[in-house]
Amino acid sequence: MASGHVGTCLRKGHNSDDGADARTSRLLLPLADPGTPPHRTMPYRTPDDRFERLPDFPYAPNYATVGASLRMHYVDEGAGAPILCLHGAPTWAYLYRHMLPPLAERHRVVVPDFIGFGRSDKLTAMDDYSFALHYDTLAAFIETLDLSDVTLVVQDWGGILGLAYAARQPERIARLVVLNTFLPTGDEDKSTAFLAWRRFVENTPDLPIGQTVRRGLANPDRLSEAEQAAYEAPFPTPESKAGAVAWPLLVPMAPEGPVSDAMRETRRQLAEWSKPAFVLFAPEDPILGGARDFFLDLFPTAREQPDTTIDDAGHFLQEEQGPTIAQHVLDFIARTS
Repeated sequence: MASGHVGTCLRKGHNSDDGADARTSRLLLPLADPGTPPHRTMPYRTPDDRFERLPDFPYAPNYATVGASLRMHYVDEGAGAPILCLHGAPTWAYLYRHMLPPLAERHRVVVPDFIGFGRSDKLTAMDDYSFALHYDTLAAFIETLDLSDVTLVVQDWGGILGLAYAARQPERIARLVVLNTFLPTGDEDKSTAFLAWRRFVENTPDLPIGQTVRRGLANPDRLSEAEQAAYEAPFPTPESKAGAVAWPLLVPMAPEGPVSDAMRETRRQLAEWSKPAFVLFAPEDPILGGARDFFLDLFPTAREQPDTTIDDAGHFLQEEQGPTIAQHVLDFIARTS
């Protein structure tokens, strides 16, 4: 299997070791399936030259080792209390490029690529991907960097995983910024747009990543051909897209199973959330825009924040309105610090 350079460059002196990973694994056993075998495929590493000269993305790569010796990439810019930004499907850290400069002027900004995305290791068998894999590697990543007093910004699957983490490890999280996402238990009705997206993914293993992002915008013409190609850059082969294909298919369609159970417990715990929470949705998103009121009702503190929406944006609101969202995040931090 082809791969890029395998060296690591860990920022700010945070090194991962097997002991830390083992401690994290023990902490997370209630969420993981103890019968799940380790991944059966060697990870694919996208060649480094695929990331050269990407528009508006000059950031040096950083890596942490998580899980079963998997390499997780992240952008790490600025200084101070961290803002942790989590992407969803089928994107990677590039989605936050318009938000990084204004946020990093005043805070440390950490933007990881989940396993299977961006410059992180990619497992090439869809069966290797699970909620437990992503949750455990996210938790190991946060512990490895020893992030605390975190402003957590989540969208799409970044919300499914990030909010599950916040519910179980609230001592590391100072406040939440909830962009378009959901907490699916399998009991709820899915939007017509999500069902169409899921059917498309089921029948398209060689998923057109860049084209998918373009179609998810309110104004597709905003995305240049070079930017579309940048979203596609981490995924040069069909096998490298296994994680991107797996995520929509992991969304529970029935109210049984490990993801459903984890989401119900996440909802239960977040219904008692006492820290600041800012629900910042793009209501024009046909897939998840309708979930805004659910989150406003879920978090006891959500209605303490200004009633704000991100207009003229679709599902990938960071792509279309990144600077505006960044300013809202900065204002939120200022008024809740």
